Amino acid sequence: MSIALIGIALTQLIWIKAQVDLDEKNFDDRVYMALNNVKAQLKSDTDTKDFVEQWIKSKRSIFGKNESLLNEYISSNKRSMRSLAIESALQQISPEYLLESIDRNKLDNYLRVELADQGIKIKYDYGIFSNATNEFIIRNGVFAVPLVGDASSEIRNNKGLENSPYKVSLFLEEGSPGHLRIFFPNKRSFLWAQVLPSMLTSFLFTGLVVFCFAYTIYVILRQKKVSEMKTDFINNMTHEFKTPIATISLAADSITNDSVVTQPDKVSRFAGIIKQENKRMLDQVEKVLQMARIDKQDFQLNLTEVNINTVVYKAAENSRLKIAKRQGVLTTELDAQSPVIRADVTHISNIVYNLLDNAEKYSTDIPEILISTRNVKDGVELIVSDKGIGMSKEAIKHIFDKFYRVHTGNRHDVKGFGLGLSYVKALVSAHNGTISVDSELDKGSTFTAFFPFKCKAR
Repeated sequence: MSIALIGIALTQLIWIKAQVDLDEKNFDDRVYMALNNVKAQLKSDTDTKDFVEQWIKSKRSIFGKNESLLNEYISSNKRSMRSLAIESALQQISPEYLLESIDRNKLDNYLRVELADQGIKIKYDYGIFSNATNEFIIRNGVFAVPLVGDASSEIRNNKGLENSPYKVSLFLEEGSPGHLRIFFPNKRSFLWAQVLPSMLTSFLFTGLVVFCFAYTIYVILRQKKVSEMKTDFINNMTHEFKTPIATISLAADSITNDSVVTQPDKVSRFAGIIKQENKRMLDQVEKVLQMARIDKQDFQLNLTEVNINTVVYKAAENSRLKIAKRQGVLTTELDAQSPVIRADVTHISNIVYNLLDNAEKYSTDIPEILISTRNVKDGVELIVSDKGIGMSKEAIKHIFDKFYRVHTGNRHDVKGFGLGLSYVKALVSAHNGTISVDSELDKGSTFTAFFPFKCKAR
């Protein structure tokens, strides 16, 4: 699909370039048509009776005192111009005189009208170039001053009217005295403006296809990740259930053993094991069902006045025994002077227990955990820090995702479903609070949960 998208994009660019080239050729044809029409009109101006009469009057020396030819032409109509005498006189007209006699106002009007007829309505520069002087004698309707020295060289080297490809010879095809040249400084912009609507439409739909493709890839990768996490969750659940089921099975077999049935104390002990393992499985199932209810927003907070210092103290006392078995240390710093918040005491306790359990599981062989409270603006912060294995920046991005578990390298003793922190995140949010984590690999992690004094009931 990537190859196909690249092919489509290249094809669109080729088509757009081809359209611009076609428009440029069409533009060139229209410009030359307009210039040839102007050339014909200038030629027509030199074939009039007035033009020849003016030239004859300016060249009386050619005819001497015998003005019969002049009088004959002046008194004749246009058809008498076909006479051999007048034709002979016309042949003596200097080509340079033809250029110098061009009416600037007429030239300007001819160009404007012809270009407009061809649909060309953009800025242009034009000039009449003399081959004899190698200079422009007219520039944009103004007689040009001859250029000398460095100025002449600099202007000739400029890209503009001097180097424009649009030019036509005037008056004569061979031995022409000069030519008419025109230049369009905004030609490129004009041509691209013609294809702009189709180009934008093409880019819009191509971009839409690319966006949909990228979004599809994103969804596929995300679903793949979710699938992997769910597979990991199922494997963990199977492992978590396999051990208590095996224990229950062994205890049940022992109870039915003839040698045990007659000993009430052993029956009682095995029955206690069955009850304990059964409760363990029920707790695991309850965690999954609880997360399902939270995802569906199918739960109600029982809001009361809760002293968060008291909740933390009780949770810490219960967790110390587990941590002490690993020769670890759990320190409490209850610095919140206003610890009472409106919250659900059960869920707040679960949040504290989950954070402490997480800190203990991902600590090194000797856990060092600090749990503290402090007052901040509009609420209380609960902070749980450890000096455990820490997390990478990539892991921090997903730590609160459901089923996500931080990879622990070669360690395989960290059990769980990957639901604890997602539960914490959901319940903190349900209390209108926020939670954040600061962690660094091999240096530990710090979880900071904020609870406002007032929580709106769900």
